[in-house]
Amino acid sequence: MTIPHEGAIKSADRVLPHPPRRLPLLGDILDLHVTESSQWAMRDAQRYGTMFERNVLGTRVTYVSGPEEVAAVNDEKVWTRLLGVPLRDLRSVAGDGLFTAHNSEPSWAAAHAILAPAFTQSSMRRYHDSMIAKTALLIDYWTAAGPDAWLNIPADTNKLTLEVIGNVAFGHDFRSFENAAPHELIVRISRVLKYVNRAAYSHPFVEATVFRRARNQHRDDTAVARSLVDDIVRARRVDPSAGRGDLLDLMLSTADPATGERLSHDNIRNQILTFLVAGQETSAGVLAFALHFLSLRPDVVARMRSEFAEVCPTGDLQFDEVGRLRYIRRVVDETLRLWPVAPGYFRKAREDTRVAGHPFEKGEWVFVVLLQLHRHTDWGADADEFDPDRFERGRVPGNLAHLYKPFGTGLRACIGRQFAYHEIVVALALIVRAFDLVPDPRYILKVEETITLKPQNLRLRALTR
Repeated sequence: MTIPHEGAIKSADRVLPHPPRRLPLLGDILDLHVTESSQWAMRDAQRYGTMFERNVLGTRVTYVSGPEEVAAVNDEKVWTRLLGVPLRDLRSVAGDGLFTAHNSEPSWAAAHAILAPAFTQSSMRRYHDSMIAKTALLIDYWTAAGPDAWLNIPADTNKLTLEVIGNVAFGHDFRSFENAAPHELIVRISRVLKYVNRAAYSHPFVEATVFRRARNQHRDDTAVARSLVDDIVRARRVDPSAGRGDLLDLMLSTADPATGERLSHDNIRNQILTFLVAGQETSAGVLAFALHFLSLRPDVVARMRSEFAEVCPTGDLQFDEVGRLRYIRRVVDETLRLWPVAPGYFRKAREDTRVAGHPFEKGEWVFVVLLQLHRHTDWGADADEFDPDRFERGRVPGNLAHLYKPFGTGLRACIGRQFAYHEIVVALALIVRAFDLVPDPRYILKVEETITLKPQNLRLRALTR
């Protein structure tokens, strides 16, 4: 719990475990791993405990990963959301979108009020048929590839989620499954995420010299991504009838109920880019991780198929039946537990306070290490193992609300949670009904970090059933 008043609050009095090779002036720079920062934070939490710190060039970073500590910093009365370094740098692309806006920006509240009704469970009914149709395209694409083809799973799940979000958000067909190469917008956004994830912990001089070419490429990628989205918005303005009540139509035609003002062109573009980064990329990552686990667990796949046959005896997955696919939902939950594709979030103290007895002055911040929180011993001795039954009603930990945060916390938690669950459950149900998934026996899971997480170089064979 957070203890607001227990003696004088001085951050200098905070003494926490830290990496052992701390250097004068440079601090813990030898323990800084910019390409796998979230996974290293998890490993360090396992070494140093549920609260530890790094001090890099005088900047202290506190990491929390225990349910009690996380519950404390999630207290909205004492702590608030902080836009951490990678997301702050992502503003160069997505500006004041829902994912990257500062709490104080009025555009966030306006966009949230306008878009929130489109992400409720009842709204999923409007999107369901599109999710079914786009998953059918993926199935046809894999069937045409043949049983001997090694499929690029992260690339293909990206294609699927791009087609879904393109259709339901702004009525655009990217024709991803008509081309072997990924769409240019995805190529550009993927490079942007990789660059931001690495450069966030760099120095401007280093970027202007050592990484000058990468910096220039990033600037070009940002400009092209924005231009491509601007073209989509302009086309809709020319032909508003194409909207059919999708998210872009809402943004163009709906006023903020609090102010009566509509979203600016720049903010609409930023919201679309946010959907592509925070929605398309994350859902694709969850699907890829889930397919990796399922390729190794035919027993889990068998139970998924059995449930699907019971709930959907005709094989035609209706909207009202998705909520009854409870075991498949547990597969998604367990995938998100082990690999929450948004692997952590920052929190900032609103006032002087203490967490687990340690003092934090107003304005100081912490990073919540979801990868370790989701592997805490409260999940059981086998917390590193994939077990969907962990989310069975009788086995769920009593402190689940503080132990499981794949979509963040508070008012700024992911607005698209219901959308993601529906999309992923539909895709997994139809994929396992259509295919037996065969893993590469030489493959060892390696996780790529680009602000979001995804399995690196994952390939599978899909044998038509």
